[in-house]
Amino acid sequence: MLTSRDVLAAAAEQSKALLGRYLKGFDDASGVAQPPSLPNHVIWALGHCAATMHRVAGEIDGGRMPEGDFIVSPAAVPGKPDLAARGDARRFHFESVAFGSAPTSDPSRYPPLARAREIYDGACDRIAAAVRGAPDEALARKIPWGGGQQSLWELVLRMLFHNGMHAGQTADTRRALGMGSIM
Repeated sequence: MLTSRDVLAAAAEQSKALLGRYLKGFDDASGVAQPPSLPNHVIWALGHCAATMHRVAGEIDGGRMPEGDFIVSPAAVPGKPDLAARGDARRFHFESVAFGSAPTSDPSRYPPLARAREIYDGACDRIAAAVRGAPDEALARKIPWGGGQQSLWELVLRMLFHNGMHAGQTADTRRALGMGSIM
């Protein structure tokens, strides 16, 4: 019998392929290209989506931001990015992809594209597993988010919409860079 948890988890897993297909043709250099009038670049978006999914998954499963994927400063506060934050070849710095951060085209500040994709895919898997393992009452719990209160199941839906929004921005970046259609 299919449950609402199964549907939410499957949707999170589908986010890997749905955003991933727009990555065709990007490499480490074009992954940090930010065309004029566009808000971010592909590698930043992968880290940003992964970080927000991990934040929600952590509210569900009680876990932390994975240290193998993110550098988290003790003073890290979501929404208050440290402009000097820099990641490395294996990890994003949380503040460098947090809400309100400013992407930079310096590739040394982020993991390469293949690693960024692994981190994003891992976040999709984690939120899916957290949802599958949570009882209904845990998913119904409301937490402060974005100036209001949201239940965790609503935040999972919000994360999936968020991933889709960044897939759209990636499509815009593809067009601005003269890359072909994914179709």
